[in-house]
Amino acid sequence: MIKTFLAAVILLTATLPATAHVEESEHLTISYPWSRATAPNQKVGAVFMEISTKDGKADRLIGGSTPDAEKVEIHNHIMDGDVMRMRRVDGVEIPAGGSVMLAPGGYHVMLIGLKAPLFEETVIPLTLIFENAGTVEIEAVVEAAGARAASGGPMPKMDMKHESMKNDGMKQGEGHGMSK
Repeated sequence: MIKTFLAAVILLTATLPATAHVEESEHLTISYPWSRATAPNQKVGAVFMEISTKDGKADRLIGGSTPDAEKVEIHNHIMDGDVMRMRRVDGVEIPAGGSVMLAPGGYHVMLIGLKAPLFEETVIPLTLIFENAGTVEIEAVVEAAGARAASGGPMPKMDMKHESMKNDGMKQGEGHGMSK
């Protein structure tokens, strides 16, 4: 009876989905880092999260790395007429005492040259690089392919006129267009 119960508990916990979480460093709080599952031959992915400062000092996300992709870049979406374009940016400002949301349709961490598909309910180890806080190690939970937000996390507000959608401070790079 006890062996059956323990086996059931182990099986249940092994099949529970990964859940969104909050990770903290000395200066920053990173809430609900997540990504979407990718198709078998897909070579790019994106990671989303909310980043908040804890010590009243502004900071800036300037890069990252992961063993799961050849390179990591910071991207944003902009409206160019009737076309949504993705562009590489030099960084994302995190205001003193405030936060910034990296969400679908806005800022995000782009994983380029994925070494394997991203499978739902797994995690991506990611090192984020900040101008002031230095490096912060996190794990992003991989959600379903069509997910719009992290499981258990807040649903991001999609405001296509938001400041993060403007081309201010953008570094020109190759963009991808998506019709509106």
